[in-house]
Amino acid sequence: MKYLIIMCLFFSVKVNAQDIRNFYDFKVKSIDGEEFDFSQLKGKKVMIVNTASKCGFTPQYAQLEEVYKKYGGDKFVIIGFPANNFLHQESGTNSEIQDFCQKNYGVSFPMMEKISVKGKDIHPLYKWLTMKELNGVIDSNVKWNFQKYLIDENGSLVKSFSPSTTPNNEEIIKWIAE
Repeated sequence: MKYLIIMCLFFSVKVNAQDIRNFYDFKVKSIDGEEFDFSQLKGKKVMIVNTASKCGFTPQYAQLEEVYKKYGGDKFVIIGFPANNFLHQESGTNSEIQDFCQKNYGVSFPMMEKISVKGKDIHPLYKWLTMKELNGVIDSNVKWNFQKYLIDENGSLVKSFSPSTTPNNEEIIKWIAE
C-alpha cells in the first residue's frame, strides 16, 4: 500500500512538472495573423497587458506607447493582448482593433490577436501567467482590462500590477530601467 501511494505521488509530481513551461516556449499570433515566437524575446524585459478599446482604462494605450517609445528596443518590449472578457469592451475584430490603436494612440508596440484572459477558454499564456503551479512565482486573477505582467530577461514572471496601476508607475519604470 505504501508503495502504491509513493508511486501515485511521484506520478502526480511528474505530470505537474511537465505542465510548467517557460515564457519563451509560447508562440502566439500577432494581430495581423503572423506567428510570434516568444523565444525571440530572450534577454529582454517584457510587459504583457490585456487591452480593450471601450474601457475606462483605454487611455492607458497612450502611456503604454510613451513607455515603449522611451524604453522599448533591445532590452524591453510591451506586448498587448486584446481581450473581450470584461463587459464586451473589446468586441471588434483584430483588424478593427488594430485600426483603433493606430488611429487613436499611434500604437507601435506589438499587438497580438484577441484572446481570452480568463474562464474556460483562457489562453495558455494567461493560464501560465496566473497560476503559480505553472509560472513558479504567483497566483493572480486578471481583474479587468489593462492588467500588467512583468517578465524578466530570463523568461521568469516577476510581478503583476492591477489595471489601475498606470504603465508609467514609478515601480514599473524603475524595474524597466534597472
